Amino acid sequence: MTTPALPVYETLTQSHAELERCGVLGDGLTAALWLRTQLEDTFYNRPEHHTLSLYLEGGFEIVRRDRPQCQRGAPGKLCVLPAEHESDWQVKGPIRFLHLYFPTEQFDALAVTLLDREPREMQLLDRTYMEDPVLAALCRQLAALDWDSLDGRLTGNALSHEVLAHLMLTNTARRHAVTVKGGLAPWQRRRVRELIEVRLDGELTVGELAAELALSEYHFARMFRTSFGQAPHGWIMQRRLARAQSLLQTSALPLVDIAAASGFASASHLGNRFRAALGVTPGDYRRWYGCSQPS
Repeated sequence: MTTPALPVYETLTQSHAELERCGVLGDGLTAALWLRTQLEDTFYNRPEHHTLSLYLEGGFEIVRRDRPQCQRGAPGKLCVLPAEHESDWQVKGPIRFLHLYFPTEQFDALAVTLLDREPREMQLLDRTYMEDPVLAALCRQLAALDWDSLDGRLTGNALSHEVLAHLMLTNTARRHAVTVKGGLAPWQRRRVRELIEVRLDGELTVGELAAELALSEYHFARMFRTSFGQAPHGWIMQRRLARAQSLLQTSALPLVDIAAASGFASASHLGNRFRAALGVTPGDYRRWYGCSQPS
């Protein structure tokens, strides 16, 4: 297993923390179980990814020194560490905990799809020793999975997406002090989203999207990235994969038809992209979903 470059993960690997196991769950999502028993200081310095932590055992003597007003940790407590945050921790006693690492692009997309807002308008809140029974239950389920198995990875992927959606809906706030400039206007953002969804099953170029808004390709691409948190081709691929997943879950269509309906050139093209994103084949995903999900 190749673990992506994750600064928080790498900081812990260079400490006395013991890695019990780690799982790459697809879509840029990575989970890890850690055990710490030695007195040690840890400093996280502006990582480019988000991290969610659930204390599973111990944690009573963990202190966040840059926030001395915070209560002490305990099993069931959660910490949300946004990208670009800084935090200084002192470990004084044993702790076993789950980390879920997720990319800003994956989380930013939820601002658009769930809240119809630009990612720049929203911020993931930095929280220490938070209590959230729903989130804690999802994380405990995630921690109990065998991430080396197909079923464990796919279940972990689904649970992780539930976690991200819950965080977007419950643990974000609008950046009232930030003036949002330089991106697409709300009506332009909605129009281009609608056009992408309607045209997912066919060829779709940046030029066509730009022409729809009467913008040059250069300015459209720059404004799109500003408003969506990623380049147009990245967003379109994400939406095509989401449609393919939905069709695999809900229909008996042959893979070649699902590929066509999702904008992929062939079943093999779909398979290659699907494996790159989720680490499994479309056929495995369909079988897992049919067997593992509640009816």
